[in-house]
Amino acid sequence: MLGPVILAASRSDRIRRLISAAPVTKQVVDRFIPGETVEDIVPIIQDLTAKGLELTMDVVGEDITTPAQAAAARDAYLELVDRLEPLKLGARAEMSVKLSMFGQALEDGHELAFKNVRPVVEAAAAIGTTVTLDAEDHTTLDSMFAIHEELRKDFPETGCVIQSYLFRTEADARRLAASGSRVRLVKGAYKEPAEVAHQHKHEIDKAYVRILKILMDGEGYPMIGSHDPRLISIAQELAHRAGRKLDEYEFQMLYGIRSDEHLRLAAEGHRMRVYTAFGTDWYGYFMRRLAEKPANLRFFARSMITKG
Repeated sequence: MLGPVILAASRSDRIRRLISAAPVTKQVVDRFIPGETVEDIVPIIQDLTAKGLELTMDVVGEDITTPAQAAAARDAYLELVDRLEPLKLGARAEMSVKLSMFGQALEDGHELAFKNVRPVVEAAAAIGTTVTLDAEDHTTLDSMFAIHEELRKDFPETGCVIQSYLFRTEADARRLAASGSRVRLVKGAYKEPAEVAHQHKHEIDKAYVRILKILMDGEGYPMIGSHDPRLISIAQELAHRAGRKLDEYEFQMLYGIRSDEHLRLAAEGHRMRVYTAFGTDWYGYFMRRLAEKPANLRFFARSMITKG
């Protein structure tokens, strides 16, 4: 029940100021966002890959209001590609992007976002890795899928994200599973109206399993974005039934959440990719992490009380 309240708070400038000013906030944010710059994140990349894990990296920030800011977001990802190149990690370190950061919501935003994201996808391909387009609220998805389809003409490894709480997603999954694309399935972390999305956890979980079965039975590469132990077990069973080898799908979890499970899955031979965000514009990302899981909110509240 708190999820929608927290998501509403993520759009409040007043609450942003209050949380940002709290002395304990940075300590808690660091649990989910381990650095502000590319140089901060390189040791994290090296540490995780040395443990047998893979990464997808997100430069946080969504509140883009000018084309110049969108260009700066593009350049931040290009800087990340430059820093990844000498590490020679290839697809073990990919990137996740939100098209809102590339100007999608601005005037002529579809064309602007495509113009900004394509150089990032091209640069990633040049060092042997790829990019996944993150899903945002339902009003942005037609544009995201169109850009995804266009990018895949030249860069077929470009991935995308689908969200089980949306009614449209089963149809999207059938289309994508037949295309050979890389698809990350998540539950969804935006406040959506009842007209377009399931509102109850049990409905979202059931939809997740139905959609995951579509992906596992299809021709694409499923990426299971979940920390839920039950869904992870179901994913393993569905992969087995579909005859998939361990390198024909992967698990993805957020940095700072269930880290022991990351290592356990990797030790069992699974591909385990850690979604690792960094940057200074952390507020929206941080609030969605609190909304997704009550334990995250309890962790934050407990830290505030202890430090207070």
